[in-house]
Amino acid sequence: MTAVRPSDRPTVRVTARGAERWKQGHPWIYRSDVAEEPDKTPGIVPVTDRKGKLLGQALYSPSSEIRLRLLTRGTEPIDATWWTKRIGDAAERRAGISASAWRAVHAEGDGLPSLVIDKYGPYIVAQLLSAGLETARVDVLAATREVFGPEGILLRNDAGVRRHEGLAEEVVLAHGDVPRIVEVSEDGVRYLAAPWTGQKTGAFLDQRENRALIGQHTKVGGHALDLFTYHGSFALHLARNAKQVVAVDQSTEALARGAENARLNGIGNIAWREANTFDLLRELEQRREHFDTIVLDPPAFAKTKANLERAVAGYKEINLRAMKILAPGGVLFTSSCSYHVSRDVFNAMLADAARDSGRRMQFVASTGAASDHPELLNVPETGYLKGALLRAL
Repeated sequence: MTAVRPSDRPTVRVTARGAERWKQGHPWIYRSDVAEEPDKTPGIVPVTDRKGKLLGQALYSPSSEIRLRLLTRGTEPIDATWWTKRIGDAAERRAGISASAWRAVHAEGDGLPSLVIDKYGPYIVAQLLSAGLETARVDVLAATREVFGPEGILLRNDAGVRRHEGLAEEVVLAHGDVPRIVEVSEDGVRYLAAPWTGQKTGAFLDQRENRALIGQHTKVGGHALDLFTYHGSFALHLARNAKQVVAVDQSTEALARGAENARLNGIGNIAWREANTFDLLRELEQRREHFDTIVLDPPAFAKTKANLERAVAGYKEINLRAMKILAPGGVLFTSSCSYHVSRDVFNAMLADAARDSGRRMQFVASTGAASDHPELLNVPETGYLKGALLRAL
């Protein structure tokens, strides 16, 4: 692909407010802050303020509310060499990760907006999530092959966000071969990821360090409860110390995959239970059952800001009931992957739940996504995952 230089595309001009966002370190400029966009073709464009001062080069998405995503403040060509350097730098920052599956590029968190690259052993699963980035697909794939030398590259371009970019949702084999199932090794635990069909790019890699954390705090010989277990990634870590683990999910298919993961590890102390978590927690409370270790890893309850109040109420209910069935001295790991639920809102919800439960809950640790999912302080959107480790006194 021909290198893109600022002079190759008509300039997009932005308002003073748009320019200020970049100055403050946020890479997005919204439609409302674009003053002039003469060529409404997706791609990489030069961006200036109203006076013509060059602000940088950005991914341009003419159908999206997020019109511009900053790539660089310079004038260098954005070609395969540029992508290779940036992707390589991101990969180097992950040096020392012992797991066989990890995130190599975390979009805005690595200065490469709308690009996700996950590594599953010798395979790469990537997502190109903006119209501007889609035009650089050839260069991005060439750079990915140069940096990682993978046996295969799969594009999981089936995320719903692509609809807002005017892009097709698709799963495409871009290079070599990627199997339907890949075995992952993590902190001594093995599990099966599904790159073609699984959640996200095949597994929830962002909870990797939190799984290890709760595994270390699981009571030896105790009883554990893993709610919203999906494929049992948390349950597998709990089972190494607990006498018995109950892993709960509404999906029969997910539970079957979880049981397969348990067999892969030679683990036989997990009971897989198909149930609605809200209903089950009420039932467990009524029966006065108690657990020494509980994990709450629900899906995003707040998909939009309009759903925030209802989502917080949902989070409070499951946390309140989990606190009530937590044994004295027991630990609860709880999380939210809803971006719209800020850390302050999340912590306030936990405090309300603790008060209403009548339990004294000690705050042990605050967590986020794994270190290969970096969070930028001036880009709050990168801080979507919040976690807390609590102990009942």
